[in-house]
Amino acid sequence: MNNGIEKILVKVHNLFKSSKLSLSVAESCTGGLISHYITSLPGASMFFRAGIVSYSEEAKKNILKVSTAVLNSFGMVSKETAKEMAEQVRIIAESDYSLATTGNLGPDVLEGKDKGLIYITVSKKGKTVTKQIKLNGRREENKSEAARAALSLLIELLEEKQ
Repeated sequence: MNNGIEKILVKVHNLFKSSKLSLSVAESCTGGLISHYITSLPGASMFFRAGIVSYSEEAKKNILKVSTAVLNSFGMVSKETAKEMAEQVRIIAESDYSLATTGNLGPDVLEGKDKGLIYITVSKKGKTVTKQIKLNGRREENKSEAARAALSLLIELLEEKQ
């Protein structure tokens, strides 16, 4: 784990522990990396409720209850899907905040969407924010950068309420 992600993780841990808030994560393109990062530091059990890797369309529909209409209209790689993933995992896990990722890490075009197109969403009751990012690295680089960007967006929203 590089120093940049470790600093972000320490901040996430400190913000959640000090505010006594809880977190859940729904991951597609990051494949559980965010959950792995969060649980790499001791004390995550104080705030981390659940991490769901919903890589397939079926998992998004059956586990997270992402609507078929959204998936059919916008695809798995879309801001609409990321938004539903985040909102649904927050409800399922009964957490204060949630984070979701979906995208195309590459190497090929997926659903007509270019390699490196990623959507990250942070949700709390009453507010959901989605950000689109475009990454140009290799698959593994894109995966770790998407996880870092998602955790950074989470920090932005957490600090906004302070």
